Amino acid sequence: MTAMTRLRIDLAYDGGAFYGWATQPDIRTVQGTIEAALHRLLRVDEHDPDEPLRLVVAGRTDTGVHASHQVCHLDVTASTLERAVGHMRVPAVTALEHRLQRLLPTDITIHRVSVAPDGFDARFSALERTYVYRIADRSSEVDPRLRGCVLHIDDTLDLDAMNRAAAMTLGLHDFGSFATPNPGGTTIREVKRAFWTRVPARPLTPTGGADAPDSGYVTPTLESGLVCFTIVADAFARNMVRSLVNACVAVGIGKRDLDWFAGKMAVPKREGSTGPIAPQGLTLEHVAYPPDGELAARAEAIRAVRTLP
Repeated sequence: MTAMTRLRIDLAYDGGAFYGWATQPDIRTVQGTIEAALHRLLRVDEHDPDEPLRLVVAGRTDTGVHASHQVCHLDVTASTLERAVGHMRVPAVTALEHRLQRLLPTDITIHRVSVAPDGFDARFSALERTYVYRIADRSSEVDPRLRGCVLHIDDTLDLDAMNRAAAMTLGLHDFGSFATPNPGGTTIREVKRAFWTRVPARPLTPTGGADAPDSGYVTPTLESGLVCFTIVADAFARNMVRSLVNACVAVGIGKRDLDWFAGKMAVPKREGSTGPIAPQGLTLEHVAYPPDGELAARAEAIRAVRTLP
């Protein structure tokens, strides 16, 4: 059997024009777009059973969801990888990184391509994922430049109530009220951090002083005043983050109370009032991995189907 090299690919994408991460026939997806570019770049037939060039991702994102830092891995033979070099006088992995970025559309960015350490699995080796959901409520100034990655709602949110709801999600729970399992999977997840904050209004340019006289206008930070939900967990079930956000927002505008939210946490049953909120406000921000020597053990442990104590 031909030896394979495993590559780690760190990337970002604007999910607005993609129907999610996972490849689907005749539909534009992130995985499908990158894999098509890889087949073209490395001159491999899409139906080659010996060199499938299939990406394994840390966390599949839904239609319209973004990623500022996603991670996936790719297994490829050394001979195929060398095809990326062409006339470039750089190592094959570096050539692949540069050529792939030039070949991909502008709504995907390759941060880095590197040889993965032994035992690395982009999905199963991950310790945790961090998502942020951004909202412009009635107390925010709505910036139309952010319409693709921020949800605008015409209400003022009660962050104190929303944080009390978010605190109920901490720890190991069955999130069956807020998510659907994959076939043979579970909705049990461990949430490590979950909180709502309003981004402070900070200027990009200073005011006053000898070196920075007040010009009468101060450039604000792009996210000033936005309401952000940050959640960190070992993994997420399908629609889990967006459904939790929707439930918290219902509490924050007074449509639901904290007892209702507690009941949803206590009885993991999916029903209409806990469906997902719009996707455009959600971004996968970070994926964390253990030290290299612990990657294989982590992957083995996480493959087991979890249960509650």
